[in-house]
Amino acid sequence: MLVGSGLLLADHLTPPNTGRPSYALPVADDHTALDRELGPLLARNPGQTGAITLVDGIDAFAARAMSARQAGRSLDLQYYIWHDDLTGRLLAREAWLAAERGVRVRLLLDDINAGGKDTPLLVLDGHPDIEVRLYNPFRNRDGIARLLEMLQRGFSLNHRMHNKAWIADGRVAIVGGRNVGLEYFGASDASNFHDLDLLLFGPEVERASAIFDAFWNSEAVVPLSDLGTLGLDDIRATVEAIGSEARSAEARRYMERVEGSPTVRAYLQQSLAPHWSDRIRVVSDPPLKRPGDDTGDWLVGQVDRALRGAREAALLVSPYFVPGEDTSDLLVALAGRGVHVGVVTNSLAANDVAAVHGGYSKYRRGLLEGGVHLYELRPEAAGDGEGGGTGPSNVRPRTGPAGSSGASLHTKAFLVDASRGFIGSYNLDPRSAYLNTEMGVFFDDPGLAADLRAEYLHLAGPALSWKVGLDADGDLAWLDGAAEPPRLLRAEPDASRWRRLQAWAFRHLPLESQL
Repeated sequence: MLVGSGLLLADHLTPPNTGRPSYALPVADDHTALDRELGPLLARNPGQTGAITLVDGIDAFAARAMSARQAGRSLDLQYYIWHDDLTGRLLAREAWLAAERGVRVRLLLDDINAGGKDTPLLVLDGHPDIEVRLYNPFRNRDGIARLLEMLQRGFSLNHRMHNKAWIADGRVAIVGGRNVGLEYFGASDASNFHDLDLLLFGPEVERASAIFDAFWNSEAVVPLSDLGTLGLDDIRATVEAIGSEARSAEARRYMERVEGSPTVRAYLQQSLAPHWSDRIRVVSDPPLKRPGDDTGDWLVGQVDRALRGAREAALLVSPYFVPGEDTSDLLVALAGRGVHVGVVTNSLAANDVAAVHGGYSKYRRGLLEGGVHLYELRPEAAGDGEGGGTGPSNVRPRTGPAGSSGASLHTKAFLVDASRGFIGSYNLDPRSAYLNTEMGVFFDDPGLAADLRAEYLHLAGPALSWKVGLDADGDLAWLDGAAEPPRLLRAEPDASRWRRLQAWAFRHLPLESQL
């Protein structure tokens, strides 16, 4: 009865967007520090967008924090996940301090990961210059009622906003794969993600702002203030706690690492060298992806067309790789035409979602037999931090995870031939294709391609990944090229029997459309 009522009444059960429409504020020549800093740079490169790759998590945090500190007009922030941890609270504090200076802050979060975080979000929303809205939210904010609503509205709640964008003053945009949290910024003691963003300034930032506005004003988005309220005591306690944490020893140690970043030092010395191009394009799915809609302009169609155009090489990085029959056939067909096709994804031991690995594993043998090269990331990320110094100038040296014992792949990107590629939030799986909204950057630029190729080779190298292949008997084998001497492994490396059983079970369940 719950599920049936959800199917019949889905549109009525979804909270409506009662928020007033608002749009990106117009840029000015010298209104803010970012205007004054970037204006002359953009004037020397008319019609072109500047781009810097952010490989290292410390650099990625620094870019967000520094742009927030320099913002004088607006911050538009759009994320799938914003963890209530040290880095999440530090960046929330930067947004709060910007609002204290009169900066308008709009924070748009997907609600599937916002459960239980209403108090700090309502504190932010309580500032007169900050507004928080949630994508496809639950009416019930916690407890058993939220679980029952998930059952009732399961089909409509299955559509999520996976976009990631940080836009300051309409001048700077950070677009890519990172959410906000310890593991995305090299700050986790347990496991950190290999991830990738692009820092953009120029005409395409306006396009990123237009995408944000389309989501902000869409019917799928609801003001947080419609869903809960907060007392003054809660506000005071939360603000005091965040302020105390910002002065803590842990925060100081992390910020010392940020301030010591080579990219931060290069920025302060004005020696960063962005790639300038008029062939950089920020793209996104529409705010709502309904079954039966025309998918021609969705990212799935654009990604498919880009891959089909490969003539020499197609190098793919996807942490959650469930290619399905169509993409598997495409990759095998490309390899059959003499195109070098390589894929870096998570191993079972490194993947944080065993179900996804189960979905991927059913296509692995066919891809290998068809000439596709597969690399699976090792969970311990052995040797990370040794490969960054030899790459292009915009690929910053990798500091590696501080104190972490593991790593997982989160980069979502691909490179076609010598210059064309994509960096963003899009996984090569059915969920990114048809259920989640996704966002990213297409480019046709040799410099950005060189950066991405260097990162692909770093991730696919023996220090970080096992190369998957078929042995003389046609059985799956994993080459451990970092061992002395190199050795072949005959079962999913470093994965427990329980995890292998999980992946095997999910492989045989009819769940692929949800992966």
